[in-house]
Amino acid sequence: DKGGTFRHRQRCPSSRLPPQRMSLGPPLRLSRHSRSTSLALPLGTALFVSGLIFFAQDRVPKVYQEDAQNPKMLRTGYILRQPRSLSKWASVRGGNWLSSPLVSPEKMMGAGARPLSRAATMVEEETKKDEASSNFIRAIIDDDLASGKTGGKVVTRFPPEPNGYLHIGHAKSICLNFGLAEDYKGTCHLRFDDTNPLTEDTEYVESIINDVRWLGFEPHPKIFYASDYFDKLYEHAKTLIKNGDAYVDTCTEEEIRELRGTVKTPGSPSPHRERPVEENLQLFEKMRTGDFKDGEAVLRAKIDMKSANMLLRDPLLYRIKHQPPHHRTENKWPIYPMYDFAHPLSDAIEGITHSICTLEFDVHRPLYDWLVDKLYGSPRPYQYEMGRLNLDHTITSKRKLLKLVEEGFVTGWDDPRMPTIAGIRRRGIPPEAIRRFCKMVGVARAESRVEAAMLDAAIRDELNEKTPRVMAVLNPLKVTLTNWDEDRVEMLSAPLFPDTLDTKEGKGESRDIPLTREIYIEKDDFMLDPPKKYFRLKPGGEVRLRYGYIIKCEEVITSPDTGEVIELKCSLDFDTKSGTKQSRKVKGTIHWVSASHGVPADVRLLEPLLTVPNADEAVANDPSKSLNDFLNKKSLVSRDGAVLEPYLGSDIKKYMEGDGKEGHLPRYQLERQGFFALDRPDPITSGVTSETEKAEKLEKSDKITLNRIVALRDTWAKIDAKNSGKQAEGGRRRGGGGSAVEVPEFYQVDLRVGEIVDVTEHPDAERLWVEKIDLGEPEGPRTIVSGLRAHYTREQLLGKKVIVFANLKPSKLRGIESNGMVLCGSDASHTTVELIEPPQDARLGSRVSHDEDVAKFPIPSAKVNPKAKTSVWPKVQDKLKVDGNGVPCYDGKPLKVETGQLSIATLKDSLIG
Repeated sequence: DKGGTFRHRQRCPSSRLPPQRMSLGPPLRLSRHSRSTSLALPLGTALFVSGLIFFAQDRVPKVYQEDAQNPKMLRTGYILRQPRSLSKWASVRGGNWLSSPLVSPEKMMGAGARPLSRAATMVEEETKKDEASSNFIRAIIDDDLASGKTGGKVVTRFPPEPNGYLHIGHAKSICLNFGLAEDYKGTCHLRFDDTNPLTEDTEYVESIINDVRWLGFEPHPKIFYASDYFDKLYEHAKTLIKNGDAYVDTCTEEEIRELRGTVKTPGSPSPHRERPVEENLQLFEKMRTGDFKDGEAVLRAKIDMKSANMLLRDPLLYRIKHQPPHHRTENKWPIYPMYDFAHPLSDAIEGITHSICTLEFDVHRPLYDWLVDKLYGSPRPYQYEMGRLNLDHTITSKRKLLKLVEEGFVTGWDDPRMPTIAGIRRRGIPPEAIRRFCKMVGVARAESRVEAAMLDAAIRDELNEKTPRVMAVLNPLKVTLTNWDEDRVEMLSAPLFPDTLDTKEGKGESRDIPLTREIYIEKDDFMLDPPKKYFRLKPGGEVRLRYGYIIKCEEVITSPDTGEVIELKCSLDFDTKSGTKQSRKVKGTIHWVSASHGVPADVRLLEPLLTVPNADEAVANDPSKSLNDFLNKKSLVSRDGAVLEPYLGSDIKKYMEGDGKEGHLPRYQLERQGFFALDRPDPITSGVTSETEKAEKLEKSDKITLNRIVALRDTWAKIDAKNSGKQAEGGRRRGGGGSAVEVPEFYQVDLRVGEIVDVTEHPDAERLWVEKIDLGEPEGPRTIVSGLRAHYTREQLLGKKVIVFANLKPSKLRGIESNGMVLCGSDASHTTVELIEPPQDARLGSRVSHDEDVAKFPIPSAKVNPKAKTSVWPKVQDKLKVDGNGVPCYDGKPLKVETGQLSIATLKDSLIG
């Protein structure tokens, strides 16, 4: 309308075609998460715009993209003008348009499309509004404010129990609750549910307050405690007794458990359930004055002993605990309210409007409502549940994290390998990255798992424009420049930030790097017997020293005892200084540090604590194992012989002396290594057994200590993984003398578990299905064309879990690009074709293995062309068979995933392909 706002919304129909509406021309629309928005314009303007688009529609492309949350939905919209930052605009849209396989950036921008600036501005304004209301919690709040349900207020809360340190899962709740309060100009209460003195401590209280503030949120208007309401909660309990809704039960704990029944059998009433009100009040007062011992009496709600929800079978409201003293009230109270009693009533006392919990509290909501309805009127708090954050290779249980601390696998709650917020902070991850990650994960009702790569990406995005680039050698190999004078030192100027960054921070700043006769390079940057496409240093080969000159390896010196390379003799070409016109080019550039000017350091390379994505699932699948069996014994690798360039040493010294930026933790991008942060010097000694080793660690604590926050991607690793199967048997060696990991042919083929979520007919081929298969990838389901139409109906395929050849080179089948192949078994004549199926509980994206540990080998990144002469697929396929017992095998060994063996319906002694 004339005010520049959108007047109409409608849902896209479930169709393969873009939604249409009666219009004088192609409608201007932009849809997001299956919602489309149309511009309503004055008649004259509409005629002009419609005519313009009619004649320009070939030059102003319409963008279509499948909605990741619903494969049947399409996003559609016109690209009206080029925003100042295309990548930033794409990220705000909530969908990664640039990586969409359906449209390229060039096509997106059109060939000379004329700008419609007013419409484009309106689209961007609506985009911001959509971004602010992009989850179901916000939709609920919007509806509540519109209806007046909450009296026009938004009051949320974050209610941790002070029985441990917060972890990354809590960070999502903090960001959501405090973020909602900020966006709706409300308040968020930080309230400690301190109702169990047995597990609570002031240490945890202080750490939680620090964590919330570190994430960027300030508790307002004060910090709340459930213990502040003990008097009021006690009076509420007496009110329930007076109204006949609660009673004192003096049965033993075992008797109460037995009378409660099971999930299959109803409970039985306690013999004390019908006690008179006055007797219950007297007994409850005796509980209050300490006349009962622990466990001799409890207060129970009187609800329904036959309820299907066992939490409603007369749940406990109060129990007796004489010791230990409470961290705030000390010995004033010998009785304490249960969490399910204190939590909803504390919400009501504080005027909370939206009480947001994780999904496991869904069954607690009926009790929440029962208590609030019995004791409070409107407006009252309401509980809503969301899926908790489950991160691959990460422990998000305070109980299990406490076990790691108590058993000494980590040094404490703030060990930089720990997923606690304290550990994250010590590792060097900035709070902005955690907030960015929580926003990327979003809020949903259903439980889900998030790949750790998403967190890594959020960290890199946050640090990339804020951390200076410097050099450090973690595993030094000495290089002597034979034609460089011994006392010569040349200072090379190098930028701290590349000019390509769109940032003002550090722009134009530089540092001096001393070049001397003896330098250090990484051992991994030299290889005696390199394969093809290896562009680092090798005998007779040339590389460029970063910001310096080209050097050539003339001589290799090895240890007479071990054969390990210990020094390289190289010549330097003085006419090849970086930045000079006469400089020539070589394909490889490596980082380095002066041997005489370098600063010694202890650099810690940190890896996930778990060797499997989901330890709970792994333990459930193999009850003979425990969490300890899946702990990563190599989660910490210390490079205590690392050498840093001098700038790092001086910058850290300024920080240590207080001359650096206040509150600014030094973080750096070590070129070709990753992002690192300064750590305090006390050593991480987990896994060190002898006192001598511990003492040696302590002696080294005066060194500069850096933690790796997150690694950079290594382009050579992909090539190495691709070639290792072909050349590893030659025993090629790197500078350190190690050999490359050999990847067997089977693991060069990426076979993974997928689920068929949609099946449609191929428009141009009667024998082909077009399937959407979800492999658990962030970009959503893949399109795969299969010839299964003669063997399976659409209904038989929908919801089926299958095995997908995921790194098959994409190819077009009758005009539709297929991105993989579904693995099937067949008889010799191909008359009978059956799916190879994983167990029903198999996780989407799980890799297929046989008798070897699939985790040893990287996920193959190279696409496999089955028609190529050197293709690995024919060799693998020859060994894939269904054996005489009907078990899919590779080379006679059963194929399996994490949760069990693969299977096939009826075929035996048959082919697989």
